[in-house]
Amino acid sequence: MKTLWDYTIVLQPDNNGTFVAYVPAIDGCHAWGETPEAAQSELENVFEMIRDEYIEAGQALPDNVELVASHAR
Repeated sequence: MKTLWDYTIVLQPDNNGTFVAYVPAIDGCHAWGETPEAAQSELENVFEMIRDEYIEAGQALPDNVELVASHAR
């Protein structure tokens, strides 16, 4: 069974002074928090809920995606 740590996680500041954490490979797998740690902790809860939904539906979680960063000049 896949865990959150099998996926690429993006953690970044939000425009509201909070932080957002998300898994690009899984639609809807995102969370916010006042600190990076809080956002990541909430993301773990969201991932577990989504994983349970996939299991109940008899579906496999999607494969991870590789992110490529580019810096605009």
